[in-house]
Amino acid sequence: MRGAAGRGTGNPALVVVGGFAGASAVGTALLSLPVATASGQRAPLVDALFTAVSAVCVTGLVTVDTGSYWSIFGQVVILLLIQAGGLGIMTLATLIALLLRHRLGLRARLVAQTETKTLTSADVRRVVRRVVLFSLGCEAVVAVVLTARFAAGYDERLGAALYDGVFHAVSAFNNAGFSTNADSLVGYAGDPVVLGAVCAAVVVGGLGFPVVFELVRSWRRPSGWSVLTRITVAVTAVLLVVGTVGYLVGEVSNPATLGALDPEDRALGAFTASVMARTAGFNAVDIGALRPETLFLTDVLMFIGGGSAGTAGGIKVTTFGLLAFVVWAEVRGEPAVVVGRRRVPPATQRQALSVALLGTALAVVGTSLLLDLTSVSLDQALFEAVSAFATVGLSTGITADLPTDARLVLVALMLAGRVGPLTLATALALRERSRRTQYPEERTIVG
Repeated sequence: MRGAAGRGTGNPALVVVGGFAGASAVGTALLSLPVATASGQRAPLVDALFTAVSAVCVTGLVTVDTGSYWSIFGQVVILLLIQAGGLGIMTLATLIALLLRHRLGLRARLVAQTETKTLTSADVRRVVRRVVLFSLGCEAVVAVVLTARFAAGYDERLGAALYDGVFHAVSAFNNAGFSTNADSLVGYAGDPVVLGAVCAAVVVGGLGFPVVFELVRSWRRPSGWSVLTRITVAVTAVLLVVGTVGYLVGEVSNPATLGALDPEDRALGAFTASVMARTAGFNAVDIGALRPETLFLTDVLMFIGGGSAGTAGGIKVTTFGLLAFVVWAEVRGEPAVVVGRRRVPPATQRQALSVALLGTALAVVGTSLLLDLTSVSLDQALFEAVSAFATVGLSTGITADLPTDARLVLVALMLAGRVGPLTLATALALRERSRRTQYPEERTIVG
Protein backbone atom coordinates (compact mmCIF):
# COMPACT_ATOMS: atom_id res chain seq x y z
CA MET A 1 0.00 0.00 0.00
CA ARG A 2 2.76 2.40 0.90
CA GLY A 3 4.64 1.78 -2.37
CA ALA A 4 1.53 2.40 -4.46
CA ALA A 5 0.74 5.59 -2.67
CA GLY A 6 4.27 6.77 -3.03
CA ARG A 7 4.21 6.14 -6.78
CA GLY A 8 0.86 7.85 -7.12
CA THR A 9 1.55 11.02 -5.25
CA GLY A 10 5.35 11.27 -5.03
CA ASN A 11 6.77 13.64 -2.46
CA PRO A 12 4.86 16.96 -2.62
CA ALA A 13 7.54 18.78 -0.68
CA LEU A 14 10.18 17.60 -3.16
CA VAL A 15 8.05 18.83 -6.06
CA VAL A 16 7.74 22.26 -4.42
CA VAL A 17 11.52 22.48 -3.98
CA GLY A 18 11.99 21.38 -7.59
CA GLY A 19 9.49 23.99 -8.74
CA PHE A 20 11.39 26.86 -7.14
CA ALA A 21 14.70 25.51 -8.40
CA GLY A 22 13.28 25.19 -11.91
CA ALA A 23 11.87 28.71 -11.88
CA SER A 24 15.24 30.01 -10.70
CA ALA A 25 16.94 28.22 -13.59
CA VAL A 26 14.51 29.70 -16.13
CA GLY A 27 14.95 33.16 -14.64
CA THR A 28 18.73 32.81 -14.75
CA ALA A 29 18.59 31.87 -18.43
CA LEU A 30 16.37 34.83 -19.30
CA LEU A 31 18.46 37.32 -17.32
CA SER A 32 21.59 35.98 -19.02
CA LEU A 33 20.31 37.18 -22.41
CA PRO A 34 21.93 40.37 -23.77
CA VAL A 35 18.50 41.98 -24.10
CA ALA A 36 18.05 41.72 -20.31
CA THR A 37 20.70 44.34 -19.50
CA ALA A 38 20.63 48.07 -20.19
CA SER A 39 24.07 47.87 -21.80
CA GLY A 40 23.08 45.08 -24.18
CA GLN A 41 25.89 42.85 -22.93
CA ARG A 42 25.41 39.50 -21.22
CA ALA A 43 25.22 39.71 -17.45
CA PRO A 44 27.76 37.57 -15.56
CA LEU A 45 26.22 34.21 -14.73
CA VAL A 46 26.54 34.71 -10.97
CA ASP A 47 24.67 38.05 -11.15
CA ALA A 48 21.89 36.53 -13.28
CA LEU A 49 21.61 33.54 -10.94
CA PHE A 50 21.67 35.66 -7.80
CA THR A 51 19.01 38.06 -9.11
CA ALA A 52 16.75 35.26 -10.37
CA VAL A 53 16.89 33.34 -7.08
CA SER A 54 16.37 36.55 -5.10
CA ALA A 55 13.28 37.36 -7.20
CA VAL A 56 11.77 33.86 -7.13
CA CYS A 57 12.40 33.63 -3.39
CA VAL A 58 10.94 37.17 -2.99
CA THR A 59 14.02 38.27 -1.09
CA GLY A 60 15.30 41.51 -2.62
CA LEU A 61 19.04 41.13 -2.12
CA VAL A 62 20.83 42.35 -5.25
CA THR A 63 24.38 42.42 -6.56
CA VAL A 64 23.56 45.06 -9.21
CA ASP A 65 21.17 48.01 -9.22
CA THR A 66 17.79 46.86 -10.51
CA GLY A 67 16.76 50.15 -12.11
CA SER A 68 19.96 50.99 -13.97
CA TYR A 69 21.62 47.64 -14.71
CA TRP A 70 18.65 45.71 -16.08
CA SER A 71 16.68 46.74 -19.17
CA ILE A 72 12.90 46.96 -19.22
CA PHE A 73 12.88 43.35 -20.44
CA GLY A 74 15.09 42.31 -17.53
CA GLN A 75 12.98 44.21 -15.02
CA VAL A 76 9.78 42.60 -16.35
CA VAL A 77 11.41 39.18 -16.00
CA ILE A 78 12.27 40.04 -12.40
CA LEU A 79 8.71 41.21 -11.77
CA LEU A 80 7.26 37.99 -13.19
CA LEU A 81 9.64 35.93 -11.07
CA ILE A 82 8.53 37.88 -7.99
CA GLN A 83 4.88 37.25 -8.80
CA ALA A 84 5.48 33.58 -9.44
CA GLY A 85 7.52 33.18 -6.28
CA GLY A 86 5.03 35.08 -4.15
CA LEU A 87 2.05 33.05 -5.21
CA GLY A 88 4.07 29.87 -5.22
CA ILE A 89 5.15 27.96 -8.29
CA MET A 90 2.88 25.08 -7.40
CA THR A 91 -0.09 27.36 -6.77
CA LEU A 92 0.27 28.80 -10.27
CA ALA A 93 0.67 25.31 -11.71
CA THR A 94 -2.51 24.23 -9.93
CA LEU A 95 -4.42 27.20 -11.35
CA ILE A 96 -3.28 26.35 -14.86
CA ALA A 97 -4.36 22.75 -14.34
CA LEU A 98 -7.79 23.96 -13.22
CA LEU A 99 -8.19 26.15 -16.30
CA LEU A 100 -7.09 23.44 -18.72
CA ARG A 101 -8.60 20.30 -17.21
CA HIS A 102 -11.27 21.73 -14.90
CA ARG A 103 -10.29 19.11 -12.33
CA LEU A 104 -7.35 18.06 -10.22
CA GLY A 105 -5.68 14.73 -9.72
CA LEU A 106 -4.58 13.59 -6.26
CA ARG A 107 -0.92 14.43 -6.95
CA ALA A 108 -1.73 18.00 -8.02
CA ARG A 109 -3.96 18.47 -4.97
CA LEU A 110 -1.24 17.29 -2.58
CA VAL A 111 1.38 19.50 -4.22
CA ALA A 112 -0.85 22.58 -4.00
CA GLN A 113 -1.74 21.66 -0.42
CA THR A 114 1.94 21.64 0.50
CA GLU A 115 2.52 25.08 -1.03
CA THR A 116 -0.66 26.82 0.26
CA LYS A 117 -0.63 25.07 3.67
CA THR A 118 -4.34 24.16 3.42
CA LEU A 119 -5.63 21.56 5.85
CA THR A 120 -7.52 19.30 3.43
CA SER A 121 -6.94 18.54 -0.23
CA ALA A 122 -10.65 19.08 -0.97
CA ASP A 123 -10.18 22.81 -0.23
CA VAL A 124 -7.31 23.33 -2.65
CA ARG A 125 -9.28 24.34 -5.75
CA ARG A 126 -11.27 26.98 -3.89
CA VAL A 127 -8.24 28.26 -2.00
CA VAL A 128 -6.05 28.61 -5.10
CA ARG A 129 -8.68 30.69 -6.91
CA ARG A 130 -9.13 32.96 -3.89
CA VAL A 131 -5.39 33.35 -3.36
CA VAL A 132 -4.78 34.45 -6.95
CA LEU A 133 -7.77 36.81 -7.12
CA PHE A 134 -7.02 38.34 -3.74
CA SER A 135 -3.34 38.85 -4.60
CA LEU A 136 -4.02 40.50 -7.93
CA GLY A 137 -6.76 42.65 -6.39
CA CYS A 138 -4.51 43.94 -3.60
CA GLU A 139 -1.67 44.64 -6.02
CA ALA A 140 -4.03 46.56 -8.31
CA VAL A 141 -5.29 48.78 -5.49
CA VAL A 142 -1.78 49.58 -4.27
CA ALA A 143 -0.60 50.19 -7.85
CA VAL A 144 -3.37 52.75 -8.40
CA VAL A 145 -2.48 54.61 -5.20
CA LEU A 146 1.25 54.66 -5.96
CA THR A 147 0.73 55.64 -9.60
CA ALA A 148 -1.43 58.59 -8.63
CA ARG A 149 1.07 59.69 -6.00
CA PHE A 150 4.12 59.37 -8.27
CA ALA A 151 2.36 61.31 -11.04
CA ALA A 152 0.86 64.06 -8.86
CA GLY A 153 3.51 64.41 -6.17
CA TYR A 154 6.74 63.73 -8.05
CA ASP A 155 5.89 65.00 -11.56
CA GLU A 156 6.49 61.64 -13.21
CA ARG A 157 5.01 61.06 -16.64
CA LEU A 158 1.89 58.91 -16.45
CA GLY A 159 3.56 55.97 -18.20
CA ALA A 160 6.60 56.06 -15.91
CA ALA A 161 4.40 56.54 -12.84
CA LEU A 162 2.25 53.57 -13.84
CA TYR A 163 5.30 51.36 -14.38
CA ASP A 164 6.86 52.34 -11.05
CA GLY A 165 3.51 51.96 -9.30
CA VAL A 166 2.90 48.45 -10.61
CA PHE A 167 6.50 47.36 -9.97
CA HIS A 168 6.52 48.54 -6.36
CA ALA A 169 2.98 47.24 -5.71
CA VAL A 170 3.84 43.71 -6.86
CA SER A 171 7.18 43.82 -5.03
CA ALA A 172 5.55 45.10 -1.82
CA PHE A 173 2.61 42.68 -1.67
CA ASN A 174 4.94 39.76 -2.32
CA ASN A 175 7.35 41.04 0.35
CA ALA A 176 10.13 41.08 -2.26
CA GLY A 177 11.77 44.46 -1.63
CA PHE A 178 12.94 45.00 -5.21
CA SER A 179 12.84 48.64 -6.28
CA THR A 180 13.64 50.50 -9.48
CA ASN A 181 15.22 53.21 -7.32
CA ALA A 182 18.89 52.90 -6.40
CA ASP A 183 18.11 54.06 -2.85
CA SER A 184 14.92 51.99 -2.48
CA LEU A 185 12.37 54.18 -0.60
CA VAL A 186 14.81 56.67 0.92
CA GLY A 187 13.53 59.34 -1.46
CA TYR A 188 10.04 58.94 0.03
CA ALA A 189 11.13 58.90 3.69
CA GLY A 190 8.67 61.65 4.65
CA ASP A 191 5.81 60.64 2.35
CA PRO A 192 2.97 58.97 4.30
CA VAL A 193 1.07 58.06 1.12
CA VAL A 194 3.87 56.10 -0.53
CA LEU A 195 5.17 54.53 2.68
CA GLY A 196 1.64 53.88 3.96
CA ALA A 197 0.59 52.10 0.77
CA VAL A 198 3.76 50.01 0.64
CA CYS A 199 3.55 49.11 4.35
CA ALA A 200 -0.12 48.11 4.01
CA ALA A 201 0.72 45.84 1.08
CA VAL A 202 3.62 44.29 2.98
CA VAL A 203 1.54 43.59 6.11
CA VAL A 204 -1.44 42.15 4.22
CA GLY A 205 0.75 39.98 2.01
CA GLY A 206 2.79 38.85 4.98
CA LEU A 207 -0.11 37.87 7.24
CA GLY A 208 -0.76 34.71 5.28
CA PHE A 209 -3.73 33.83 3.09
CA PRO A 210 -5.58 31.61 5.61
CA VAL A 211 -5.43 34.39 8.22
CA VAL A 212 -6.55 37.10 5.80
CA PHE A 213 -9.50 35.01 4.60
CA GLU A 214 -10.58 34.24 8.16
CA LEU A 215 -10.34 37.91 9.15
CA VAL A 216 -12.48 38.88 6.17
CA ARG A 217 -15.10 36.33 7.20
CA SER A 218 -15.19 36.91 10.94
CA TRP A 219 -13.30 40.07 11.86
CA ARG A 220 -16.17 41.06 14.15
CA ARG A 221 -15.90 37.85 16.22
CA PRO A 222 -12.35 37.50 17.57
CA SER A 223 -13.59 34.87 20.01
CA GLY A 224 -14.25 32.56 17.07
CA TRP A 225 -10.82 32.93 15.47
CA SER A 226 -8.68 29.87 14.92
CA VAL A 227 -5.42 29.34 16.82
CA LEU A 228 -3.50 30.28 13.67
CA THR A 229 -5.27 33.64 13.35
CA ARG A 230 -5.07 34.41 17.07
CA ILE A 231 -1.31 33.85 17.21
CA THR A 232 -0.58 35.57 13.89
CA VAL A 233 -2.54 38.73 14.65
CA ALA A 234 -1.33 39.03 18.24
CA VAL A 235 2.36 38.39 17.57
CA THR A 236 2.35 40.60 14.46
CA ALA A 237 0.88 43.50 16.40
CA VAL A 238 3.34 43.05 19.28
CA LEU A 239 6.36 42.86 16.96
CA LEU A 240 5.29 45.93 15.01
CA VAL A 241 5.01 47.94 18.23
CA VAL A 242 8.26 46.57 19.67
CA GLY A 243 10.07 47.23 16.39
CA THR A 244 8.76 50.78 16.06
CA VAL A 245 9.67 51.68 19.65
CA GLY A 246 13.05 49.98 19.29
CA TYR A 247 13.95 51.93 16.15
CA LEU A 248 12.83 55.19 17.72
CA VAL A 249 14.87 54.62 20.87
CA GLY A 250 17.92 53.37 19.02
CA GLU A 251 18.02 55.68 16.01
CA VAL A 252 16.23 58.95 16.83
CA SER A 253 19.54 60.53 17.82
CA ASN A 254 21.47 59.00 14.91
CA PRO A 255 22.03 61.77 12.33
CA ALA A 256 22.63 59.19 9.61
CA THR A 257 19.21 57.52 9.96
CA LEU A 258 16.06 58.70 11.78
CA GLY A 259 17.87 61.71 13.20
CA ALA A 260 18.13 63.15 9.69
CA LEU A 261 14.33 63.22 9.30
CA ASP A 262 12.00 65.96 10.45
CA PRO A 263 10.63 65.28 13.96
CA GLU A 264 7.15 64.60 12.62
CA ASP A 265 8.51 62.04 10.14
CA ARG A 266 10.56 59.99 12.58
CA ALA A 267 7.66 57.89 13.87
CA LEU A 268 6.68 57.08 10.29
CA GLY A 269 10.28 56.14 9.52
CA ALA A 270 10.51 53.92 12.59
CA PHE A 271 7.22 52.18 11.79
CA THR A 272 8.29 51.65 8.18
CA ALA A 273 11.59 50.14 9.30
CA SER A 274 9.71 47.82 11.67
CA VAL A 275 7.37 46.67 8.89
CA MET A 276 10.15 46.17 6.36
CA ALA A 277 12.21 44.07 8.77
CA ARG A 278 9.34 41.57 8.67
CA THR A 279 10.73 40.23 5.33
CA ALA A 280 9.83 43.09 2.98
CA GLY A 281 13.32 44.41 2.23
CA PHE A 282 12.53 48.02 1.31
CA ASN A 283 14.35 50.67 3.29
CA ALA A 284 13.58 54.33 3.89
CA VAL A 285 16.79 54.90 5.90
CA ASP A 286 20.38 53.80 5.35
CA ILE A 287 20.62 50.28 6.81
CA GLY A 288 24.40 50.39 6.82
CA ALA A 289 24.31 53.38 9.18
CA LEU A 290 22.18 51.67 11.85
CA ARG A 291 23.71 51.30 15.28
CA PRO A 292 24.77 47.79 16.40
CA GLU A 293 21.88 47.39 18.83
CA THR A 294 19.38 48.34 16.13
CA LEU A 295 21.02 45.97 13.67
CA PHE A 296 20.57 43.17 16.19
CA LEU A 297 16.91 44.12 16.70
CA THR A 298 16.50 43.91 12.94
CA ASP A 299 18.15 40.48 12.95
CA VAL A 300 15.56 39.25 15.44
CA LEU A 301 12.61 40.71 13.53
CA MET A 302 13.89 39.30 10.24
CA PHE A 303 14.44 35.85 11.71
CA ILE A 304 10.88 35.68 13.09
CA GLY A 305 9.40 36.91 9.82
CA GLY A 306 5.71 37.03 8.91
CA GLY A 307 2.66 34.78 8.79
CA SER A 308 2.41 31.22 7.52
CA ALA A 309 1.18 30.50 3.96
CA GLY A 310 1.82 34.11 2.93
CA THR A 311 4.51 35.91 0.99
CA ALA A 312 6.73 36.56 4.02
CA GLY A 313 9.72 34.49 5.12
CA GLY A 314 11.47 33.74 8.40
CA ILE A 315 10.51 30.97 10.78
CA LYS A 316 7.04 32.63 10.89
CA VAL A 317 5.24 34.42 13.70
CA THR A 318 3.10 31.35 14.33
CA THR A 319 6.21 29.31 15.07
CA PHE A 320 7.56 31.97 17.41
CA GLY A 321 4.20 32.49 19.13
CA LEU A 322 3.53 28.79 19.51
CA LEU A 323 6.93 28.19 21.09
CA ALA A 324 6.20 31.03 23.52
CA PHE A 325 2.99 29.22 24.55
CA VAL A 326 4.93 25.97 24.91
CA VAL A 327 7.42 27.64 27.24
CA TRP A 328 4.62 29.28 29.23
CA ALA A 329 2.80 25.98 29.64
CA GLU A 330 6.01 24.28 30.77
CA VAL A 331 6.80 27.04 33.27
CA ARG A 332 3.32 26.74 34.75
CA GLY A 333 3.48 22.94 34.81
CA GLU A 334 0.48 22.59 32.50
CA PRO A 335 0.04 19.12 30.95
CA ALA A 336 -1.08 20.58 27.61
CA VAL A 337 -0.45 23.69 25.51
CA VAL A 338 -3.69 25.66 25.24
CA VAL A 339 -4.31 28.65 22.95
CA GLY A 340 -7.74 30.25 22.94
CA ARG A 341 -9.38 27.24 24.62
CA ARG A 342 -7.87 24.92 22.03
CA ARG A 343 -5.22 22.28 22.74
CA VAL A 344 -2.24 22.33 20.41
CA PRO A 345 -1.27 18.78 19.41
CA PRO A 346 2.25 17.54 20.27
CA ALA A 347 3.00 17.01 16.55
CA THR A 348 2.44 20.71 15.88
CA GLN A 349 4.69 21.62 18.79
CA ARG A 350 7.44 19.40 17.37
CA GLN A 351 7.03 21.02 13.98
CA ALA A 352 7.45 24.49 15.48
CA LEU A 353 10.55 23.40 17.38
CA SER A 354 11.99 21.77 14.25
CA VAL A 355 11.44 24.84 12.12
CA ALA A 356 13.02 27.13 14.74
CA LEU A 357 16.06 24.90 15.26
CA LEU A 358 16.60 24.28 11.53
CA GLY A 359 16.29 28.02 10.88
CA THR A 360 18.79 28.76 13.62
CA ALA A 361 21.19 26.17 12.20
CA LEU A 362 20.96 27.62 8.70
CA ALA A 363 21.56 31.16 9.96
CA VAL A 364 24.55 30.05 12.05
CA VAL A 365 26.11 28.02 9.24
CA GLY A 366 25.52 30.82 6.75
CA THR A 367 27.10 33.39 9.06
CA SER A 368 30.09 31.15 9.67
CA LEU A 369 30.64 30.61 5.94
CA LEU A 370 30.43 34.34 5.20
CA LEU A 371 32.96 35.05 7.92
CA ASP A 372 35.27 32.39 6.50
CA LEU A 373 34.93 33.53 2.88
CA THR A 374 35.04 37.29 3.40
CA SER A 375 36.58 39.94 5.62
CA VAL A 376 33.27 41.44 6.79
CA SER A 377 32.46 41.91 10.48
CA LEU A 378 30.30 39.55 12.53
CA ASP A 379 27.45 42.09 12.58
CA GLN A 380 27.49 42.34 8.78
CA ALA A 381 27.81 38.60 8.19
CA LEU A 382 24.98 37.76 10.61
CA PHE A 383 22.74 40.44 9.13
CA GLU A 384 23.35 39.28 5.55
CA ALA A 385 22.84 35.60 6.40
CA VAL A 386 19.62 36.18 8.34
CA SER A 387 18.33 38.52 5.63
CA ALA A 388 18.92 35.84 2.98
CA PHE A 389 17.47 32.96 5.01
CA ALA A 390 14.42 34.99 6.07
CA THR A 391 13.99 36.23 2.45
CA VAL A 392 14.03 39.84 3.64
CA GLY A 393 16.45 41.59 1.31
CA LEU A 394 17.78 44.24 3.67
CA SER A 395 21.55 44.68 3.55
CA THR A 396 24.23 46.78 5.16
CA GLY A 397 25.60 47.39 1.67
CA ILE A 398 28.06 44.51 1.33
CA THR A 399 26.15 42.26 -1.12
CA ALA A 400 27.62 43.69 -4.33
CA ASP A 401 31.17 43.39 -2.98
CA LEU A 402 30.96 39.76 -1.90
CA PRO A 403 33.05 37.18 -3.79
CA THR A 404 31.34 34.57 -5.93
CA ASP A 405 31.50 31.76 -3.35
CA ALA A 406 29.92 34.00 -0.69
CA ARG A 407 27.14 34.95 -3.12
CA LEU A 408 26.44 31.28 -3.73
CA VAL A 409 26.10 30.80 0.02
CA LEU A 410 23.40 33.49 0.01
CA VAL A 411 21.70 31.83 -2.97
CA ALA A 412 21.48 28.57 -1.01
CA LEU A 413 20.14 30.40 2.05
CA MET A 414 17.46 32.18 0.00
CA LEU A 415 16.24 28.93 -1.57
CA ALA A 416 16.23 27.14 1.78
CA GLY A 417 14.43 30.04 3.45
CA ARG A 418 11.74 30.33 0.79
CA VAL A 419 10.68 26.70 0.68
CA GLY A 420 10.91 26.54 4.46
CA PRO A 421 13.32 24.59 6.66
CA LEU A 422 10.78 21.88 7.41
CA THR A 423 9.67 21.52 3.77
CA LEU A 424 13.29 21.32 2.66
CA ALA A 425 14.05 18.66 5.24
CA THR A 426 10.96 16.70 4.18
CA ALA A 427 11.97 16.93 0.53
CA LEU A 428 15.43 15.55 1.31
CA ALA A 429 13.95 12.70 3.34
CA LEU A 430 12.87 10.60 0.36
CA ARG A 431 11.91 7.66 2.52
CA GLU A 432 9.26 7.80 5.23
CA ARG A 433 10.05 5.44 8.06
CA SER A 434 7.45 3.98 10.37
CA ARG A 435 8.70 2.33 13.57
CA ARG A 436 7.03 -0.99 14.29
CA THR A 437 8.36 -1.27 17.84
CA GLN A 438 8.03 1.04 20.82
CA TYR A 439 10.86 1.29 23.32
CA PRO A 440 10.56 1.77 27.10
CA GLU A 441 10.34 5.37 28.26
CA GLU A 442 13.20 6.95 30.23
CA ARG A 443 13.42 10.51 31.51
CA THR A 444 16.67 12.44 31.27
CA ILE A 445 17.99 15.63 32.81
CA VAL A 446 17.14 18.76 30.80
CA GLY A 447 18.93 22.06 31.45
